[in-house]
Amino acid sequence: MNQPTTATGKHPRGLYVLFFTEMWERFGYYLMIGIFLLYLKDTHSNGGRQMDNVSAISLVGTYIALIYLTPFIGGLIADRVLGYTKSIFLGGSLLALGYFLIALNGSDTVMYLGLFSAIVGNGFFKPNISTLLGNIYNRPDLKPKKDIAYNIFYMGINIGAFVCNFVAALLRNNYTWGWAFSAAGFGMVIGLIWFAFGLKHVKYADVIKPAQEGDMHIAQILGKVFLPAIIAGIIGWFIPGNILGSDSNDAFIFACVPIIIFYFSLWYKAKGFERKRIGTLLTLFGVSIIFWNIYNQNSTALTIWAQTYTDREAPKAIQPALKPFGFLESVSTKPTEVPVVDKQFRPQVDVDGKVLTKEGTDLYFQNLQQDKYPAPGDDLKLFSTEIYQSVNPFWIIVLTPLVVGFFGWMKARKKELSTPSKFAWGTLIAGLSSVVMIAACLSTDIYSNKVSSWWLISSYGVFTVSELFVSPVGLSLTSKVAPRRLTALMMGGWFITTSIGGKISGILAGFWDKFDNKAVFFAIGAVAAIIACFLLLPLTKKLNTVVEEAAASDD
Repeated sequence: MNQPTTATGKHPRGLYVLFFTEMWERFGYYLMIGIFLLYLKDTHSNGGRQMDNVSAISLVGTYIALIYLTPFIGGLIADRVLGYTKSIFLGGSLLALGYFLIALNGSDTVMYLGLFSAIVGNGFFKPNISTLLGNIYNRPDLKPKKDIAYNIFYMGINIGAFVCNFVAALLRNNYTWGWAFSAAGFGMVIGLIWFAFGLKHVKYADVIKPAQEGDMHIAQILGKVFLPAIIAGIIGWFIPGNILGSDSNDAFIFACVPIIIFYFSLWYKAKGFERKRIGTLLTLFGVSIIFWNIYNQNSTALTIWAQTYTDREAPKAIQPALKPFGFLESVSTKPTEVPVVDKQFRPQVDVDGKVLTKEGTDLYFQNLQQDKYPAPGDDLKLFSTEIYQSVNPFWIIVLTPLVVGFFGWMKARKKELSTPSKFAWGTLIAGLSSVVMIAACLSTDIYSNKVSSWWLISSYGVFTVSELFVSPVGLSLTSKVAPRRLTALMMGGWFITTSIGGKISGILAGFWDKFDNKAVFFAIGAVAAIIACFLLLPLTKKLNTVVEEAAASDD
């Protein structure tokens, strides 16, 4: 198909087709992630699953890990068989189906079927929409705009992530959890409709790359990679005891080993400059795992922090304006059904693993300063916990022009940061966001006093700077550096780093209740990020040479 012409200085229309498609898909994903832990922990009387902290965190961490693991196979099938547009339609349809099944709030079987559908759907959708965007900008006249295009694309992701939590709060507070999850499904349907109407602007970039000599066929990969991964996962599940806190954690990490070996085999078997390209990506992928570990705390540890340790009371002056939109929760000191917890808010369970409950005041009051208790007969009006999930995308929207402007200023002074340097400094800044949370933990006795929301907001702000250094650059980097025949497969590799980082985050958060000093919990991520930065910095010049040569190549 002929490529459409583009007016000088303008981006092709295909960018905006993909921008809004991705925006709606991310609307659904971040809505799901924003409320999933809260839903799992909520009481049966409110329509939740009433899981304890450890079980709920393990399920959320596994979901995040698997939803970013499946792009490996989804990218491969798109590369060799389906093509990118068919994969996007298939993936989006499965995502919508998954969200609607979860919205039914039926049996555990129905919920797990919904999770499975969403996980498989994301595998077909996520790597291929990013690859399609990269293919559009592989034209010589558009290559210089690729980084800017990915930044614009990334803005779409964060518009969806910002809006979705307000929609979730409105629907789950005024109606039910099911309505909130349904909104994620409807968002994906809108995204697919938009993509279908704009298909003519992106279809020309949907080019299936034939396998070359030495490449493994899909059947070989399934046999040599996924079959060993399944076997390793089963071994991890059934080994006596737990190495990493739960059977699901052990199974996932064991299953990742054959997939990691496969990516290293691609590097080992490659020759010449192609080997350097793959090696550069694998090096940066390894560092990004630490970044994604800190990033994915937003859906586990930081959600618990917002729900339990943060002073969420809304200023009385704005309560009347917010209440009709469902952005506020009401909590009361009147007797109600609450979990039995210890002094560190650890839910107690019976021999069957079910959370024990009793009559008592809302858990929110357990570490609230007495002078902030409501008057007898009154309720406290709190910002819904999921609203804090929108702080990060809010900072993205606010800080993107500043960070992009900083990059431009550095370039004008001929001190432009290379892509590997951005990875190194971005990882360090991510670690500093954890330092902010360490300070929050040490600012008071958090088991007797709540802390200001500004600690969490500030931590998200610092992290957002790191995200702008790493995340959009990662998509662009993979598109530019990966050998053309392996683009979607390596894009899947980029998402595997998100998967592993997300699971590590979930594993650590699963031990949240065991950390008597929460500052130690956040210190783990901070120290890992700082070490990774200083290990990567000496390699940045060498790695950047490969990045520049790959970007200039048409291969």
